[in-house]
Amino acid sequence: MSKKIIGFSKLSKQEKIEWICTNYLDDCQADIEILEKYLNTDINIQSIHDAFSENTLSNFYFPFSIAPNFLINNNDYCLPMAIEESSVVAAASNSAKFWYDRGGFIAKTVSIEKIGQIHFLFRGDFKKINSFVNENKTKLINSTSSISLKMKGRGGGINSITLIDKSSEYNNYYQLSISFNTIDSMGANYINSCLEIITKKMIEEIESSNDLTEQEKEINIIMSILSNSTPNCIVEAKAECKIDEIGNINGLNGNEFIEKYFHAIEISKIDLGRAVTNNKGIMNGIDSVLIATGNDFRAVEAAIHSYASKDGKYKGLSECSIDNNIFSIKLKLPIAIGTVGGITDLHPLVKLSHKILGKPNSSSLMEIIAVAGLAQNFGAIKSLITTGIQKGHMKMHLINLLKKYNANEEQINNATDFFKERKITNKAVQDFLNSS
Repeated sequence: MSKKIIGFSKLSKQEKIEWICTNYLDDCQADIEILEKYLNTDINIQSIHDAFSENTLSNFYFPFSIAPNFLINNNDYCLPMAIEESSVVAAASNSAKFWYDRGGFIAKTVSIEKIGQIHFLFRGDFKKINSFVNENKTKLINSTSSISLKMKGRGGGINSITLIDKSSEYNNYYQLSISFNTIDSMGANYINSCLEIITKKMIEEIESSNDLTEQEKEINIIMSILSNSTPNCIVEAKAECKIDEIGNINGLNGNEFIEKYFHAIEISKIDLGRAVTNNKGIMNGIDSVLIATGNDFRAVEAAIHSYASKDGKYKGLSECSIDNNIFSIKLKLPIAIGTVGGITDLHPLVKLSHKILGKPNSSSLMEIIAVAGLAQNFGAIKSLITTGIQKGHMKMHLINLLKKYNANEEQINNATDFFKERKITNKAVQDFLNSS
């Protein structure tokens, strides 16, 4: 029997839940109780969450954590991190503590350009369409004045319009690439609105042009949309110290540690398997702060992984250098985010995250996020080249297993001591609980 439904979005929340339970779940009452447990008891808060998405049944929670002891550009920070991977916050905190007494992290925003694109087909002479664009740039930009007033007042707006010839790659394909500065907002709605206005104005000017033939005026607009590729919205982060300041790290002296660290970074430049895992570790730190501050982690993920391929080959993003007795780690990547607009003005915990960070502007938040990625990368590599990644992971995993089997507080404390020097497995945890 077909389970297709028309008008699901028009049902009340209770009706949606009942339909899902009837058609897709076995233990309806128990499943409904789970959904209801995760609803916010504050009706006002719940209504805010319901408005974030479509067809909401409940809320899906991530832990809201804090990584303390970050020294960034000589300022103290606690980083809010929303993530379900237990070792991430621990690794970030450990890295922050390590670097705090060695000068902390230095970060700077290099550029903040974002791009919108109008994709179209033009059957005619490139020189003619190029001349048309150059002659009408001011008109196209000015056509957005009604929605650009506030943005321009804050120092933002449209920077430039460039015609790009892609016809050698796809017949008759051209693109208007439009550069934006959206200041402290991520700017997606603003950019897309501008693009739609410019597209309409472009068509009007083409139709009234005396320089284009009737065939050339039959321009085919395919789409107008911002690009999540932001290679000119760049932030850099670094940390460095003298080699003799490193000390002994899990059995390795400073020289041994930095040598292995350097090799680990270089391997991520030549091996795809390692590069992907290296960058995933960076994204552990970046994504968790992005989510906590109400930013689009999917867009930033796409841009960063694209940037990792900018030289024609996917590579690890982090850098390491050893020069004149100085050990240095660096990270340079694109991060397009906002500190105003979207859910940053609505989500209570997002607003709290920004308060914890001192209400940074977008450039400062870019720097904080980049540092989170670098710190996470340092913590992961430090574990990999010394004790191995599993020691920390399994310590955290032990708590998850104990919770899974409903261990009480006394059992959790005893298990933590018992498994300090023992292998943690699902069966071993079950055996321990059965004997306690």
